Amino acid sequence: MIFSNLLIQWYLQNKRDLPWRNTTDPYPIWLSEIMLQQTRVAQGMPYFLSFTTAFPTVFDLAKANEEQVLKLWQGLGYYSRARNLHETAQHIAQELSGIFPGNYNDLLKLKGVGEYTAAAIASFSYNEPVPVVDGNVFRVLSRYFDVDTDIAQASSKKEFAALAFELMPKDNPATFNQAIMEFGALQCVPKSPNCGICVFNESCAALQKNKVDQLPVKSKKLKVRNRYFNYLVLEDETGNTIIQKRTDKGIWHNLYEFPLIETEKEEDFSTIATLTQTDFSSQYEIMSMLEYNEKSIIHKLSHQHLHIKFWKVKVKGTIENGIDTETLRTFPFPIVIHNFIEKDL
Repeated sequence: MIFSNLLIQWYLQNKRDLPWRNTTDPYPIWLSEIMLQQTRVAQGMPYFLSFTTAFPTVFDLAKANEEQVLKLWQGLGYYSRARNLHETAQHIAQELSGIFPGNYNDLLKLKGVGEYTAAAIASFSYNEPVPVVDGNVFRVLSRYFDVDTDIAQASSKKEFAALAFELMPKDNPATFNQAIMEFGALQCVPKSPNCGICVFNESCAALQKNKVDQLPVKSKKLKVRNRYFNYLVLEDETGNTIIQKRTDKGIWHNLYEFPLIETEKEEDFSTIATLTQTDFSSQYEIMSMLEYNEKSIIHKLSHQHLHIKFWKVKVKGTIENGIDTETLRTFPFPIVIHNFIEKDL
């Protein structure tokens, strides 16, 4: 088919040299696919290199402790990906003797592996003809064929997968899948693509109909929830501080943070000082308190905007089980807290 041939030709001339493309070993391919969910290649690459250096095989990753994995993941976000990655490595190492499932349907049974990741591993490692459907694929196909199905609807994935499968050369699924994703990442980009130099500029339906900026169709996202976090950075007379682990389900599960006061809205100094006295006066005698950042740091997650303030609280005596700043830096934190520690402590 003309579309597939042109696409693959474009890919072979323009593809980026990425380490996980130079192998059929499912371990690095799986690692890269999990890391690149919701993450750009430029941002994910250093993490991929750190992980493959620290954990060259699935057995090394399985043997690591969770905190070590979360520390290396720090900054990539969506931390459930890292926890699932670790659990799946243990399952493969212990239950499957280190051998990844050899087909799409069995790959789907792995924790944290959805249809897209299973299709990527199956096609790249085993040349199984299963189409990958990610944001890039939605965009390329919807524009080229002028498909106005709302990609936010669950049923749309089936429609686009069927179309991709039809276009895919069954003897070369790996190259086709890589090509269509790369084309979406480099050429058919979300905003203002350079259609003048596109290999499809004579056959793309969206370009002919002047609809490039209207496709793909995607209905509005869920409403974003605002939350107000006040972190208390306690410091005792020896310079030690205290942190806690987030054990509740939800954001940042199993990462560390300073003691937290969550409020309904942004609060001023006197309110936080009163709440701090109430929460900690029985444990510690508070000597002084001040704001590190008068203006909230706004940390945006997919469905939540966190308005974060850090408060310096000096306490009398020594904190039980307190830790110094050097030890503090070894724990896995959400990136917003990690950046604060590096900059202000």
